Amino acid sequence: MTSRMHAPHTTCPSCHEEVYLDELVGGRCPLCGYSLDEDDGTCSEYEEILERSDLGWMIFQFFVFKRFCSRGANPLHVMQVISRYEDLIQCDPTDAEKMRFTLEVPMNRWERLFPKRCSRCGRIFISGGKAVISGDFSSPEIEREYTCPSC
Repeated sequence: MTSRMHAPHTTCPSCHEEVYLDELVGGRCPLCGYSLDEDDGTCSEYEEILERSDLGWMIFQFFVFKRFCSRGANPLHVMQVISRYEDLIQCDPTDAEKMRFTLEVPMNRWERLFPKRCSRCGRIFISGGKAVISGDFSSPEIEREYTCPSC
């Protein structure tokens, strides 16, 4: 508690709330959007929409990252999928909604014990192989598929 008390902070002239400088979003108050960098002292509305590098995009990245990492996906591959999605959004937002992803995840104990069907060749196998989750960002469903060691 004491470390937060000594952090640099100020009072926003627009909403009169205490704001810590490390919480500013693009130099603006996170509560009302007033630019604390302006010297004229007048209150202004949010003229621009938050960019993808700002708070909204960081929250989206966090929840997508957390969702895939909780399933056991490699964090580096998750970040690559997120950056590819960001590139598609900047080029053509209609294509980004249908962006497909595929990530390799580890099998849990039950999956290693029970027989599985290979999604490529259709053979049934028990040991070895890989588990893969796939889907697209437009739907909440994530498919889990298995590939046998020979594929």
